Amino acid sequence: MKMFALLLTVLLQGCSSDGNQESRVIDAVLIGKGNLYGNGDENIPRQNVVIYSPADWSLLMQKMDTRNPVSNSFSETNIDFNAFQIIAVFDEIKGNGGHTIDITQVAENEATIVVTLQNLNTGGGTSVKTQPFHIVKIPKSKKPVLFR
Repeated sequence: MKMFALLLTVLLQGCSSDGNQESRVIDAVLIGKGNLYGNGDENIPRQNVVIYSPADWSLLMQKMDTRNPVSNSFSETNIDFNAFQIIAVFDEIKGNGGHTIDITQVAENEATIVVTLQNLNTGGGTSVKTQPFHIVKIPKSKKPVLFR
């Protein structure tokens, strides 16, 4: 009986969670990707933001359109915030063109949504100041969003 109890204990410990949470990829819908060319006139710092309301979305589009009508190139501007939320990432102002900020994956686990960012293109283009951005929408969630 002691041997059975010991064996059962070892087996149950082997089945315990190791802290890794399974995640699934979320289909993010592209809203807009490109560069701002206002040399900072848009007053948008390097940031990663989640937008949950039409008012915040409208304010961001107004800022982005300060010098150029950037939002005209968006795939959509009328977002149903009852069903979706926006993830918008902005890089710092760059001294030349050819830079990107890229949302390469959006995944969720039990506790959080994780947005993976990369700079897939790192410059070497024209000698104009640019500020890369990438904006997507995902299904609405109450989970906190982490950027990596």
